[in-house]
Amino acid sequence: MPFERYGVLSGTLHHHYRDQPDNQGRWFHVNVEVDAPDGRYHCAIDVDSHKSNVGVHWKTLVLDAAALGPATALSPGYHDLAPAPESGALDYLRHPALVDHSGVLFQRRPPTWLQDLLDLLGSHPWQAGSNAEAADALEPLLVPGRRALVFGEPFTHDPEGDLGMHNVHQNQGDPVGSQWWDENGIWQDGATATLRPDGRYDLFLNRFSSQSAHTNVLGHPN
Repeated sequence: MPFERYGVLSGTLHHHYRDQPDNQGRWFHVNVEVDAPDGRYHCAIDVDSHKSNVGVHWKTLVLDAAALGPATALSPGYHDLAPAPESGALDYLRHPALVDHSGVLFQRRPPTWLQDLLDLLGSHPWQAGSNAEAADALEPLLVPGRRALVFGEPFTHDPEGDLGMHNVHQNQGDPVGSQWWDENGIWQDGATATLRPDGRYDLFLNRFSSQSAHTNVLGHPN
């Protein structure tokens, strides 16, 4: 079933750091600390695991606040969002500002001239690579002091009671037999956004290569 709670954290970006590599097969994250009125949140941004053969896809884009949606107008703090476009929820495959119609997947970052042309045409294809390359793409957005919006699932069972967000990635399209199949759902995708000095938002989207780019109304692969 889809998440019981899904929402967005609005706050001020304090700091970020990468997980330390190990040999335990843990999922690899960029950890983002965001200050909000009720405390400092720990947000775990998935960029794949240290030794995973699953692979990670990502893309970055710049959006006007109006294009990103209602979440940009929310006050600082965590807000639950209904799984529907009018709430401010995100869906990589249905949100008009996020959908990529090119069908292109780059295995490495395209050259600057090609990226400039794609931007001009409004196309934002996915890139594929290692966890380090995904982290390299995310980290320039993580400027301390910027307003941050982190979409995903709030921590509900943290043994230390810490505030935080996880499942900050695509949350639909996991295949049959996957341990995440039951969590598939539409309009509940995670993302990381930070406010630029020009009033627009930098946005980082991330998904695993095992997740489908086409899903039905339940969020399961077509």
